[in-house]
Amino acid sequence: MKKRVPVEELSYGVYVTELDRPWTETPFLFQGFQLKSEAQLATLRKYCKFVYVDTERSAVDVRMSHATAPQRAPAAPVDGSVRGTTPYPDAVSIEKEFPRARDIYAESLAIVEECLRSLQSGSVLDGRRVREAVSRITESIVRNPDALLLVSKLREKGGNVLNRALDVSVYMIVFARFLQLAREELELLGLVGLLQDVGKTKIPSEVLDKPDALSAKEVELVKSHVVKSVAILRATPGLPPDLPDLAAMHHERHDGTGYPRGLKGPEIGLHGSIAGIVDTFDALTKTRPYANQMSPSNALSFLYKERGVKYHAALVEQFIQCIGIFPVGSVVELNTGEIGIVISQNLVRRLKPRVMVVLDARGNPLNPHKILDLVREPKATSTEPYHIRRTLEQSRIKIDPREFFL
Repeated sequence: MKKRVPVEELSYGVYVTELDRPWTETPFLFQGFQLKSEAQLATLRKYCKFVYVDTERSAVDVRMSHATAPQRAPAAPVDGSVRGTTPYPDAVSIEKEFPRARDIYAESLAIVEECLRSLQSGSVLDGRRVREAVSRITESIVRNPDALLLVSKLREKGGNVLNRALDVSVYMIVFARFLQLAREELELLGLVGLLQDVGKTKIPSEVLDKPDALSAKEVELVKSHVVKSVAILRATPGLPPDLPDLAAMHHERHDGTGYPRGLKGPEIGLHGSIAGIVDTFDALTKTRPYANQMSPSNALSFLYKERGVKYHAALVEQFIQCIGIFPVGSVVELNTGEIGIVISQNLVRRLKPRVMVVLDARGNPLNPHKILDLVREPKATSTEPYHIRRTLEQSRIKIDPREFFL
C-alpha cells in the first residue's frame, strides 16, 4: 500500500516508491529505494515536498497520524548483521554471460581511460558516462557475478590506476550482490570502487610507481589522493550526492589507525567498511612496485588475521565466503597434472568449483577446452574423481579471453 508522506515527516527505514516529480529530475540512481542515510534525506528535501511510501516494503511502520522525526541512521548495523534482503539468483550461465561481460569490461575500460585522461588534462569527469559504465557492469554482475570476475582476472595487467579502478569496482559490486544489498547500493558501491582513487591522477607517477621506500613527505603526498578524490567528485555533476564522502572511507580502519580522519568502527559505516576490505584485497593481489604480489588465498588470510582489528570482522568473514577458497580466475593444477582455470564457484561445496581445463598434463594447450564441474565428481581414472591438487601463480599460463566459450 502506498501512502503520501511530507518529506519533513519521513523516518529512516521507509521505502520511497514515488516522488512528487519525475525521477529523471533528481540525482537518484533508481526509481525506488529505502531511506537509510542523511544524504538521501537531504536530497529529498532539496527536490521534493512530499513522496509516496510503500508501507509493505518499509522496514518501519508508516503512521500518518503522528510522524516520526528522522533519527540519525547508524553508520553500520548495530547488531553486527551485514546482510541485506534482496536475493539475486543467477539469471544466466557463465557461458552465456561471458561474451557480454567481455565486451562490457572492454568498453568500460575505454570510458575510464578517457575520463582519467580528461582529468589529467585539467577537465572534469563526465559523470553521466561513468554512471552508464557502472550501470552496465552492475547489470552483468546481477545476471551472473562470475563472468566479469573471470574477465577481470584474465585481462589483469598489473596495479596501475586504470586497471585497479575497474577491478575494484567489479569486486565491490560482486560483494554487495553476495551480501544481498539493495540494487541501488550495488551501483553506488560500484561507483565508489571506480572513483575512490581518482585523486591519484594528481599525484606524480614517479612517486606512485617508485620501487624504493617513500620518504615521509612522499607518503603524505600519496595519502593526499583521498582528499583530492573527494574534491574531484564534488566538482563532478551528475554523481550521487553521498559519493564523495564514501570515497573518503577506503583507507579508514576499524581501530582508528587509518586516514584521512582516523575514524573508528561504526563511524566508517557499512559501505566504507566494504570499500576498505575490497580495496585492500585488490591491492594485495596486484603487482606493486613496492611490495610482493600475494596469492588470493594469502590475501584472504591477511584480512582474516586483521578482522576485528583493522577491518569489520563480520564483513571480512562474508568476503571470504564470497571470494571462495579457489577464487574465480585462479589457476589450478588437478590431480591428473592438467592445468585449469576456476570459472565459477560452488557456494555450498567450496572445494569443488567449476574448472575449465586449458593445458594437458604435458603443458600442451587443449582445444577445445574441457569443463569439469567438480561437485559432480567427474572421473579422472576409473577409480579416482578429479580434484584440485594445488593453486599456481597466475603467470603459469597465458590465456586470451577471446578463447573462452567460443
